[in-house]
Amino acid sequence: MWWIIIIAMLFIGCAAALVVVGLHAPEEDDLDLARRLEEFSMRSETVNLEEIELSLPFTQRIIYPLARKIGEIAIKFTPENALQTTTKKLELAGNPGNMDPTLFLTLRFVGALGFGGLLFLVFMVSPAEQPLGRKALLVTLFTILGFFFPELWIRSKIQRRQKEIRKAMPDALDLLTICVEAGLGFDAAMAKVSEKWCNELSLAFTRAIREIQLGKLRREALRDMADRIGIAEVTSFVAAVIQSEQLGVSMARVLRIQSDQMRVKRRQLAEEEAHKAPIKMLFPMGLLIFPSLMVVLLTPAALKLMHSALGAMFR
Repeated sequence: MWWIIIIAMLFIGCAAALVVVGLHAPEEDDLDLARRLEEFSMRSETVNLEEIELSLPFTQRIIYPLARKIGEIAIKFTPENALQTTTKKLELAGNPGNMDPTLFLTLRFVGALGFGGLLFLVFMVSPAEQPLGRKALLVTLFTILGFFFPELWIRSKIQRRQKEIRKAMPDALDLLTICVEAGLGFDAAMAKVSEKWCNELSLAFTRAIREIQLGKLRREALRDMADRIGIAEVTSFVAAVIQSEQLGVSMARVLRIQSDQMRVKRRQLAEEEAHKAPIKMLFPMGLLIFPSLMVVLLTPAALKLMHSALGAMFR
């Protein structure tokens, strides 16, 4: 029974690996095919398409097509709601590694098989005998942990990205205000900000500028940028810019007010983190610092008690 489970897990792991490879496999374009045909046409001997295909590496002839087919099957059986939710999370995280929703869902299953399979192999090679129920429980828990590990990773990426954008917002708005007051348009000012810095906010500005250049309305591009970031500060900034554009209010004045508000908000967030610090310090103090202090302070007293009359009573 155990060997059947191992073989089944190996087959599932190979299938998941083929899905990952197929989703990231470079698709062959017409230029590569034309280049190979030209190389074979320059030779004196006569060749056919079968020889051309056999000249390709084994991965491009067998592995990539098979993995691509498995990836297409996995996409068909993935729920649309799960794909949309995963797409939203990847956008909020800044699309790390150009990862698509199908690959992220595949990584969750691969993580579950990896964590559970690793612990299962440890139990198989371990000389210590343990009850079967305990083994099954631990393998199940590690499988669930591996399934949710990519979800925890993407959430940490989202929080880190949003925190970086909150820190960069006041300085970016100051530069936007200076550029607008100097006579640049709002789009040119955003382009200047994206040129000066290289962070998540500048990348978001760059994408919004490219969308505007491709024909999307400015208010739609800014709203999409706010949705991709997902923090209240950017949403209020976009709403103020759109309102000033529609009502004809001075853009420089609106940007200066927004910059002041963002700076106050950043200071409040810093004070909030400072108030949380003593509570967060309780855990390392209670687990690491206090036991060490107790050992250092009480050891001399314990040694004196051992050599005193009170210690002689317990010998």
